Amino acid sequence: MVRDLLRDKHDELTASERRLAAVLLNDSLVAGLQSITRLAESAEVSTPTIVRLARKLGFEGFPDLQDAIREEVAARMKQPLAKLDAARRAEHGDHIVSRFIEAASENINRTLDRLDLAEFDRVAELLSEPERRLHLLGGRITRSNAHYFYNHLQIIRPQVFLLDSSPSVWPQALLDMDARATLIVFDIRRYEKELEKLAGLAVNQGANIVLFTDTWGSPIEKHAAHCFRVMVEVPSSWDSTLAMNFLIEALVAEVQNRRSDSSAERIAALENMIGESRIFRSL
Repeated sequence: MVRDLLRDKHDELTASERRLAAVLLNDSLVAGLQSITRLAESAEVSTPTIVRLARKLGFEGFPDLQDAIREEVAARMKQPLAKLDAARRAEHGDHIVSRFIEAASENINRTLDRLDLAEFDRVAELLSEPERRLHLLGGRITRSNAHYFYNHLQIIRPQVFLLDSSPSVWPQALLDMDARATLIVFDIRRYEKELEKLAGLAVNQGANIVLFTDTWGSPIEKHAAHCFRVMVEVPSSWDSTLAMNFLIEALVAEVQNRRSDSSAERIAALENMIGESRIFRSL
């Protein structure tokens, strides 16, 4: 993917090429869809600089780079009906369950292949810090992922908060987002502007961001200290978050392992509280 190539080749780029790369990344590659002249003006570089960058990324020239950008942007912005039409046009003879299992399994395997284990450990350590406040929020589709992560984290450690889905109440939460806070955000295509705005405000307050996104990468990446990209494509008009939940459960297990004594005491206290309050018991 062009976004990954730009990051991987960053150290090999000249100052002007880095400026051009920053323009492309800051605008989610959309700037690359304009003419080479307009792009050069936007990035304040020469047109030969654009051609040199394209070749350093492995393309023959700017037209090939632009084709790759166009495909990447189109895939990132693909709407549910377009995905459904593509699935209907595909030739297949297997049952939907078989095709879905195959796609979901491939998503998990490809996500694990790309997973940076050192980054995973850094995030697990961050989420294990007892004095750190954790705030979680997802989008329209990923809200359930945020809620699932919250349900587990708040059992094994204190100071875990699930943000309300209404942006009108986010300012209250932002008051408590400082250098001792982490905002865990879930955002897959179609990316939500409100989440991006919140992430920027949280970083301005001193908080850091842990982002869960899809393979194309949410615009929130530019704010995130840590990012997990997962594969989401399945034969459906909707994206799948099974690979995302796999990472969530692995992180829960590791955070609990790092807080084994305190989390065991907390779980025991919860069990006693449930017993004392007679919750879920028949009268």
